[in-house]
Amino acid sequence: MSENTSRIPLTILTGFLGSGKTTLLNRILAEHHGQRIAIIENEFGEIGIDSGLILSSEEEIHEMNNGCICCTVRGDLIRILGRLLQRRDKFDRIIIETTGLADPAPVVQTFLADDEMKATYQVDGVVTVVDSRHLSLHIEDSDECQEQIAFADLILLNKVDLVAESDLPALEGRIRAINGAARILRTTQCNIPIQNVIDVGGFDLQRALRTRPAFLDPEYPFEWSGSYALPAGVHALRLEEGPDPALSIAILAQTELTNSEVLKLRERAMILFSDEPIAMAPGSTLIPSPCHFSLELSKNGPKEFLLEIPADGRYTLFLQHHPSEFQMQLHTSSGTTLEPEDSHEFNPGHEHDSTVSSVGIAVSGIVSRPIFNFWISNLVRSRGADLFRMKGVLNVEPTEGGSSSKVVFHGVHMIVESLPEVDWLDHEERTNQLVFIGRNLDRAELNEGFRACLTSA
Repeated sequence: MSENTSRIPLTILTGFLGSGKTTLLNRILAEHHGQRIAIIENEFGEIGIDSGLILSSEEEIHEMNNGCICCTVRGDLIRILGRLLQRRDKFDRIIIETTGLADPAPVVQTFLADDEMKATYQVDGVVTVVDSRHLSLHIEDSDECQEQIAFADLILLNKVDLVAESDLPALEGRIRAINGAARILRTTQCNIPIQNVIDVGGFDLQRALRTRPAFLDPEYPFEWSGSYALPAGVHALRLEEGPDPALSIAILAQTELTNSEVLKLRERAMILFSDEPIAMAPGSTLIPSPCHFSLELSKNGPKEFLLEIPADGRYTLFLQHHPSEFQMQLHTSSGTTLEPEDSHEFNPGHEHDSTVSSVGIAVSGIVSRPIFNFWISNLVRSRGADLFRMKGVLNVEPTEGGSSSKVVFHGVHMIVESLPEVDWLDHEERTNQLVFIGRNLDRAELNEGFRACLTSA
């Protein structure tokens, strides 16, 4: 552990889709370890259901959806951490569970590249859960799976009961070829003494730098920034049609030119980009402010937006894309073209497979057990290779003399399992919620198939 005991210990829990992260989290929360834990969850999906998959907990749980924690919602992570600091007396440590498609490196960067974060939090370790049954498939098919293994301090080789014991040394060999320093523990249902998980002993920064020399270079949700010396007044920002129908932009006043000020400005912009943008039609006026704008563009020629500068000074524009992609020009009211005094291009670095997506279904009604079982069996038989992850909370039809029951189910490729049925709590809304994550998913087919399983609306 760190010598600076005043820092808050923090564990990053990662692993590919369906590896068993939620199972491990349930074990941590259920065990009597005497520690109060704040949970931050991130889901890759349209609807958030992971908190519903946690069986019971008195811990604080914070969810982030509609984005991957390693890129678009890192600003949300910083906000949640800030709110938690205001409740410091309510918890002893933090666990961050990333989506199964997250590269853990940018998450760790959050706590190592920023002086305030380093002073407040101690990364106790990166714990990666690996699915023994599907490791060979995922390790060949996914850069994220390899990154999750590469940056782990502890690797849980989970679901060893689903493979032959004679195959385990070869699986461990594949892991060692990527990360020879991490400790590997074999588990079934993530059954492991929890102290091994929440007291790893510290993230190995030097190993991370050997794996990725540019590890401490942060990733941002924008590709370009340019600093301009702007006089007070109204200027014209002209754009042509580009690769997207809209361009996200943040405009911030820059008070100093020091490296630390530049880094702080970039972090501020990164947090702004995690918010919903304010849509601006052509002709609208943009004012430097703590928000970011979505400049709506059409295919009907160049578009002009007004940039109102309240006082002479230096201002930095952060753009989702490089300005050349939209032939961007900035002009003063007198028509003089303005060029940035300096600019910086950011390498997005982390891109998800564009064929991988999620389909979320949220619908009321009662689910027929036999019809659902028949549908899901046919689905995994025909599409199992493309279904990385399935999870859901179902409101199933009542047993004789009883009321409808709550069923939690999980699936990974061809394997689907459900937890024992439980009664709905009085305060719970009896809604069916499902998430499918995979390659080349057919949204209409999944929605139609599930709705056919309902006995009533």
